[in-house]
Amino acid sequence: MQLTTVQLGSIVITLVLTILPGIYAGRKVKSADDYALGGRSAGIGMVAGSIIGTIVGGAATIGTAQLGFQLGLTAWWFTLGSGVGFIIMGLFYARPLRNSGLMTISEFLVVNFGKKAGPIASLSATAGIFFSIVASMLTSIHLIVGLFHVSLLTAATIIIVIVAALVFFGGINSSGMAGIFKILLVFATVFVGGILSYNDLGGLTGIRESFPAFPWRSLFGKGIEDSLFSLFSMVIGVISTQTYVQALFSAKDSATAAAGCVAAALIVIPVGLPSVMIGMYMHAMHPEINAIDALPFYLCTYLPEWLGGIGIAALLLSSLGSISGLALGIGTMISRDIFNDLFGLHDVKRLLWISRFSVLAVTFGAVIFVFHYLDSLVLHWNYLSMALRGAGIFLPLTFIVFFKGLVPQEAGLTAMIAGILVACLWPFIFPDSTNALFPSLAFNLFFLVPGVLWTLYKNKNRKI
Repeated sequence: MQLTTVQLGSIVITLVLTILPGIYAGRKVKSADDYALGGRSAGIGMVAGSIIGTIVGGAATIGTAQLGFQLGLTAWWFTLGSGVGFIIMGLFYARPLRNSGLMTISEFLVVNFGKKAGPIASLSATAGIFFSIVASMLTSIHLIVGLFHVSLLTAATIIIVIVAALVFFGGINSSGMAGIFKILLVFATVFVGGILSYNDLGGLTGIRESFPAFPWRSLFGKGIEDSLFSLFSMVIGVISTQTYVQALFSAKDSATAAAGCVAAALIVIPVGLPSVMIGMYMHAMHPEINAIDALPFYLCTYLPEWLGGIGIAALLLSSLGSISGLALGIGTMISRDIFNDLFGLHDVKRLLWISRFSVLAVTFGAVIFVFHYLDSLVLHWNYLSMALRGAGIFLPLTFIVFFKGLVPQEAGLTAMIAGILVACLWPFIFPDSTNALFPSLAFNLFFLVPGVLWTLYKNKNRKI
């Protein structure tokens, strides 16, 4: 891919216009709480923007087009599953989480399961979020190297600088503003490309003639088991992710948190379809290209130069904004759950800078990891990420929400430990197994269900 002067100009202008508000937002940040939650004053738009800015990353755009190039419609599961997860989150989880007045998932679990739950939850969440960062980092590096013909080291440096500009100064406010702007760019470019590629393929008739029903035109192109795993891992993963819960904590009230979550879902669900369509179109027209290049190649080649440049900027912002938002979640857990709660550090300015530099450290670590897996499949890391987060957090969190006061501390803590151990050991014990998410959830239930039943039994006997 070779960029024209017009495309380069569009990219630079779009990036600058997106980054400047984030830097400006940093002027209002005086403490770690401001950085992480923006003063708990976010409206529906900012809550939705923070969520969208993170979930609509490289996996939702470039990664979805990559799998669409290889298998077709089954690539839609990433954004479809994410949207379903956010709807469930908005309906059932947003209000109790926001009403708690806390800042992290770990704190929510500590209140119910004791202090030992904090480090366990932080470990599970951090490991899971890290692999989501890896997925977006993978798309970012390939995109920058392919477009600008620079070395891997130069691409990594560009990524770290832009991530710093997006979220280092302004925190969640920067992430929210960038998310709103980014989704407008995606709708203006990727959606236009999706419609054009659909028409160029000849609509439904042309697609039927060009692609067999299976796997290309089936949501279950990877098999029913694999597809259902993709759906459930996304639903479980988004509910268990600090960054999305943090967006709820930043809302001005619980109703706003719920509405922002559902609004984000309605926007996220359709985002994957145009990327899938472009991936299929590029497979039909250019089967020789690298699958991960399908979407940027289309934007550079088939859209007007000025619009293609904006589209490339939107892809960069999608990947880098996702990295920023996810790294912010890890930074918040490091400053709040480790330095504040574990080490007893309460200086607000020190905690603020710990949060900021944690964002950079996590980004740097992801760069090093990606250098060892440059040819891997983007969505593989995302689904692994969601499974790791869900193994130690999802069901313990869910039981707190739906069975308030009924889960014994010992049962909740043991369930968390069991889920994480199974997720880590399952691939070694059963190397032919496709995933460890469902076994992890089964072990969660093994401790949680008897715990709730025992509490109900004791309560009944007390009444007698």
